[in-house]
Amino acid sequence: MTMLDRRLHAYRPDLAEAGLEGKVKASRFVEGTPARVAVPVIALRPEPDLARGIDTELLLGEDVTVFERAGGWCWVKAVSDGYVGYVEAEALCEGKPTPTHIVTVQRTFVYSEPELRKPHKGIVSMGSRVHITGEAEARGNRYVVLEDGTAIFAKHVQPIGALDGADYVDIAARFLETPYLWGGRSGLGIDCSGLVQLAMLMTGRKAPRDTDMQAASLGVPIDRAEIRRGDLVFWKGHVAVFEDPKTILHANGHSMTVARENFEAAVERIGWLYEQPTGYRRPIV
Repeated sequence: MTMLDRRLHAYRPDLAEAGLEGKVKASRFVEGTPARVAVPVIALRPEPDLARGIDTELLLGEDVTVFERAGGWCWVKAVSDGYVGYVEAEALCEGKPTPTHIVTVQRTFVYSEPELRKPHKGIVSMGSRVHITGEAEARGNRYVVLEDGTAIFAKHVQPIGALDGADYVDIAARFLETPYLWGGRSGLGIDCSGLVQLAMLMTGRKAPRDTDMQAASLGVPIDRAEIRRGDLVFWKGHVAVFEDPKTILHANGHSMTVARENFEAAVERIGWLYEQPTGYRRPIV
């Protein structure tokens, strides 16, 4: 049987997704059932264990396919990028209305009602999806109202799909000074490949989740001399976005933030640990 990437294919000796029947060995194959993330952000882990580090994160309103529920955990596959892992079962729901809007600012508050002086019930990240049932106004501010009566500032959301074609570099720059988080994929904390993926998501484009996946398949390879705004540079285990031919944006463990940095200075700084860049790619528009 073929050895498949377990990050993107759900299979274990006892259970696998139905689409892998005949490709992997498993005692049982299942289609899985649909569910949706019901919390602002939830970690996706390689094992059902809170002590394990996270591989990535899922955001409010994102869809998953659930292959197993056991011991307070769900084994899932994210619909958006195909990533497989375990999330806490209480973070998922079934039967909620289809999201209508997406959060377009780095992060925003969800208020208990449409009024900025009222208590907030949580914080949601750019890329979170919500179902809007109405609008309200308080002291000149417009809010959108969600199905449970909570509210978000109206200028912080747009209909899903409205940002198609936007400049993903501009969106990546909105995350400047966001804390670095290994496996992070939100405005609360983000890693290098998460920044690339989420910024592209907000322009209606898909990108793989991890650096090695992006380096292998995102866009087309180019030479250093061809670099322009929006191109990507890869090191082993790291990726950065060119803001212009001399400047990169990247979530990094040096500043522990999303930072803007001179490219040549970054190459020199990173070189002692990760050597020279391994390649350059241009995302296809």
